[in-house]
Amino acid sequence: MNSPVLSLDIRKIVTDSDLDGIVTAAILKRHWRDAEIIFAHPGELRSGILDGLIDKYTAICDLPMHPRCGLNIDHHRTNKIIDDSQTNGIFIWKDYPSAARIAYEIISEVVDLSDLEELLFWVDKIDSGQIKKEEFLENGDVFLIGRLIGSNQIINLQILEAIKNRESIKNILSKNMMRPHLKNIEDERIMIDSLIDKTLEVNNRLAIVRFEDSGIRSNGYHITAKVGDDCDACIIIHGYTNSKFNNNGEYPVSASFYTNSFLHTTGGIYNLIKMAKRFDIDGGGHENACGCRIMPLDDGILVSRELNNLDIESNIKAWIEMWNTN
Repeated sequence: MNSPVLSLDIRKIVTDSDLDGIVTAAILKRHWRDAEIIFAHPGELRSGILDGLIDKYTAICDLPMHPRCGLNIDHHRTNKIIDDSQTNGIFIWKDYPSAARIAYEIISEVVDLSDLEELLFWVDKIDSGQIKKEEFLENGDVFLIGRLIGSNQIINLQILEAIKNRESIKNILSKNMMRPHLKNIEDERIMIDSLIDKTLEVNNRLAIVRFEDSGIRSNGYHITAKVGDDCDACIIIHGYTNSKFNNNGEYPVSASFYTNSFLHTTGGIYNLIKMAKRFDIDGGGHENACGCRIMPLDDGILVSRELNNLDIESNIKAWIEMWNTN
């Protein structure tokens, strides 16, 4: 019997602009082929700037639920809703390694998705922190696509449409239009290594790297692969100190927390969600991979004022104290 989800009239798909979000939306587009794609950040959704776009014809993927959406598909631990009485849509949360796996389970009832099985295998592994260090360093095709995603929304949409249209990852990477972008991500990889070398601090096996105001983003794999077994987890500071959501594609200065999954293959030694939620009520994700905004603090206490550069130091200091205490 087909899922009731399949009878929904979905006209817009709001999705996260990472590998899992792109693949999830591409799967939904195989069923709702004319749906408009909107890329979003969790903070944008929570801030309310997307409220005017979301209605009962909207599906939200790999992002927090919005009460007016028609469908939400997610797997992040902190986005699980116990009481869904405040929404009229269909909310699907499952403890799966990726949101794409949930979409695959639903849409495969009516659409042949067999060509995606190998891709889904890697999306599951990458998003759930089950990658081996050797696999990451080999920099295979799915890792390259994952690094291309997020470079800009045009590339994101081209990759999403290609996956929807059953193009292989190898074929997508071989396109002439991808060559300059592949060169850019290789150049960026060198910049990431340089920023790690310049800013890395390891405090009691907690690695901290500063990328703020550089325009550079990285996940924990790059940091923990470089630092190696000398860290159990890492904090990455990124974003822009004087920015707010919807400001020319920039986003506010934020922190991401990652367990060193190369070392701790079954889960880390500390629930990193505690750090993500220490000051930011909207922070969250998974116990071993999560994030939050940098918040204004005075003497370690959350206050209501404009953010300044000293707040980054204050947030980091508080997280280090949490780590060292526990």
